Amino acid sequence: MRLVVIRPRADGERTAAALRARGHEVLLAPLMRVEPVDADLAGDWGGVIITSANAASAIADNPACKILLALPLYAVGQRSAEAARQAGFIDVASADGDVRNLVRLIAERHADAAAPLLYLAGEDRAADLVAELILHGIAAEMAVVYRAVTAPFPPQLIAALKANEVDAVLHFSQRSAENYIAGAKQAGIAGPALSVRHMCLSAQIAAPLAKAGASRVAIASRPDEAALLARLEQAQG
Repeated sequence: MRLVVIRPRADGERTAAALRARGHEVLLAPLMRVEPVDADLAGDWGGVIITSANAASAIADNPACKILLALPLYAVGQRSAEAARQAGFIDVASADGDVRNLVRLIAERHADAAAPLLYLAGEDRAADLVAELILHGIAAEMAVVYRAVTAPFPPQLIAALKANEVDAVLHFSQRSAENYIAGAKQAGIAGPALSVRHMCLSAQIAAPLAKAGASRVAIASRPDEAALLARLEQAQG
């Protein structure tokens, strides 16, 4: 299949490599770039939480990084857990799912801890993780350590959509899907951009696409890349 990956470049290159290994043609067209945000992370923390692989790398130059690396880390999925280990965290636990799974994991492992957890977050978030944890009696504080900056449609993507040379677009976040819709409208190609197949990591990510008029929307069985690629193979068959 002729596929488009619109993730930020680092994640997009990894996904593109996996797709090419399966025999697909891939156009990597990042519609966002991720940049770190300065944050005061000093404090007496009982552990660290991340819901994105971007969070682990965003604190590399933070003065508190060395102290944080020694703490237990709770990651929403395998990709974010892998990024945490690459960043230097040793005690890493993955919820292998979504925010609900993450809250459940933390509640099971952190219920008796006295010090609050530090949630390393992005500027845009789909759920209020701190509020969810408070409902379970777990103290946590959030610090924004990275932001995603929107980029316009590159010429290659515009040309491919106009020429009907795209079979499907892969969507890994709601923000990314919204950027795709806005970028297509700005480029004057909303029709062809929405008419292709859209492969989404979750129903939440698919929602803005369906609302905008996309009718060929497929959703992965689980919110992870492996499930999305499996769903892609099903669509191909």
